[in-house]
Amino acid sequence: MTKRVFVTRQIPVAGLDRIRAETDCVVWPERLPPSPEILIENARGCDGVVTLLSDRIDAAFFDAVGPQLKVVSNFAVGYNNIDVAEANRRGVKVGNTPDVLTDSTADIAVGLLLAAARRMREGLENVVQKEWLTWEPMGFIGQDLKARTLGIVGMGRIGQATARRLHFGWGMKVLYTSRSPRPEVDRELGATRVEFSELLAQSDFVSVHTDLNPQTTHMFNADAFRQMKDTAVFINTARGGVVDQDALHEALSTGQIFSAGLDVTDPEPLPDASPLRAMSNCVILPHIASATVSSRNAMAEIAADNLLAGISDRPLRHQVP
Repeated sequence: MTKRVFVTRQIPVAGLDRIRAETDCVVWPERLPPSPEILIENARGCDGVVTLLSDRIDAAFFDAVGPQLKVVSNFAVGYNNIDVAEANRRGVKVGNTPDVLTDSTADIAVGLLLAAARRMREGLENVVQKEWLTWEPMGFIGQDLKARTLGIVGMGRIGQATARRLHFGWGMKVLYTSRSPRPEVDRELGATRVEFSELLAQSDFVSVHTDLNPQTTHMFNADAFRQMKDTAVFINTARGGVVDQDALHEALSTGQIFSAGLDVTDPEPLPDASPLRAMSNCVILPHIASATVSSRNAMAEIAADNLLAGISDRPLRHQVP
């Protein structure tokens, strides 16, 4: 009998065409995610679902959709939207799409760092608003990159890729925090593992690449920003919840730090009334770090592999433990 699946958003055809060919598939067609009620309605009785980070998969979801569900295939590296312990308890496999976003995310981290350090948002707005009068000797003076100090918070694959770009490209000294030593990174980049407070105090650029968990939630709070240099540039391409956004706004508006670049926020999108939206020294992107042809196609292929394996009682290509 043909397996039923629900895909909560349009994903690249590299994976979606296979899902459509091998299952009885319903795809949510809207740009905005389905509401929790619509998500449950469409997933009820399904053998598998393909979800995004915006889809909350918890005990209430599992209760409502029924025992037929075998797999939740998350179209993302992260999976903090899924209650994995509850899924495991019910025998539902959970898949994700790791190892394919490293370079695209590191590129965005570096791009945000450049844009925030060199005041590109202000320059672009100056042109768009037709305020560009002439070349100004004192106009839009930003921070230098060459031979400065980079602090990486979370030296996983993406943190390492970001550090390599900035160390070999601009000769930056690399400091980092991680749960365990990284001797191979120390050798390759001449990097030094330090305590969080030392990283904040010494770094000219702080780039966040940690996962979101109870220990990292709002780790960048008022106290953390007070420890940073007033010339520091803060970059977050990890998860929005790592940052206390009220504290970030205060740090930017009072000159505690120089500027910030964000590809992730909490929530996404930011409310229209969020003061961060209007800050000229805060560059905000709509969570586009993985938005390249190769990365998104690879994510779709892995998501399809995970889904199709799960509904057929085979091992997932990438299963969340």
